[in-house]
Amino acid sequence: MGKPLFEGICASTITPFAPDGTLRLERLKPHIDWVINDGAQAISPLGSSGEFAALEVEDRKRVLDAALAANDGRVPVLVGTHHYSTRLTVELSKHAQQAGAEALLIVPPYYMAPTPAQVLDHYRRVAEAVQIPIVVYHNVPLTAVDLKTEHLLQLFEEGAIAGVKMSNPEPDRICQLLQATNRRLVVYCGIDSVAFEGLCHGAHGWISGIPSIVPGAARRLYEAIALRSDLAAARSLWRTLAPLMRLEFGAYEARGEGANWFSVMKAALNMIGPEVGDPAPPILPLPHEFRGTLAWILRELGYAVRD
Repeated sequence: MGKPLFEGICASTITPFAPDGTLRLERLKPHIDWVINDGAQAISPLGSSGEFAALEVEDRKRVLDAALAANDGRVPVLVGTHHYSTRLTVELSKHAQQAGAEALLIVPPYYMAPTPAQVLDHYRRVAEAVQIPIVVYHNVPLTAVDLKTEHLLQLFEEGAIAGVKMSNPEPDRICQLLQATNRRLVVYCGIDSVAFEGLCHGAHGWISGIPSIVPGAARRLYEAIALRSDLAAARSLWRTLAPLMRLEFGAYEARGEGANWFSVMKAALNMIGPEVGDPAPPILPLPHEFRGTLAWILRELGYAVRD
């Protein structure tokens, strides 16, 4: 099924919008240039950070085509082709393959709470339609679907999937998958709160907020753990990264008030990289009360912060 999946740090690239909600695709290449130059070893357009849920199918295709053109073959591209509809997931996946994506990232069908058997069939039908690897985007809070280790292993052994982005706050879910397949199944840390533990367990890479905001800093942590087994250095690096994780996922973890993770992400990128604009409503720009803390964190990580 195509090339082997990448290992390392993957930035989930944003989708730039104008204030009226229309796409600003001319902002995409400077953003992709910046995350690659800062240290991203792969990019993932149209993941959660790409606000795919705010886009109709044809606009998703436009964003993908623009992202692939901007990347110009520099790093692997893991494209989000998720949709509630199996038919439209297949359509988006075929388009991504034809456009030149190396792999697909697909969240389970959301909102209608399909059974595990129905979700497995969804992935099988997409796999039958493409010849590039599929990575399951395991995200229980935002899909209400919890594929257990045995379900994921079944899809892997059938050849329907090649990897899992595990956005689960329980580090042992990463550990289970790695141990069950002796790391043959590629597993990525998919939420920053378990990145340290997941990488120590042997996860193949990291795709989440921190790698998308400060990929260079994320890469230093990944290399300390995965390449050098330098736990002392990794602990020191995590001490500087953990405040960003805690600010970013404040509202998410509390299931209530606080900083929205994506508002933090776009605000941070606007502070240290090319302008990417604001989130598409209903997500709003980061409130002023959090911006000072965010700027301080970014400076502590070694980034020049614009006022």
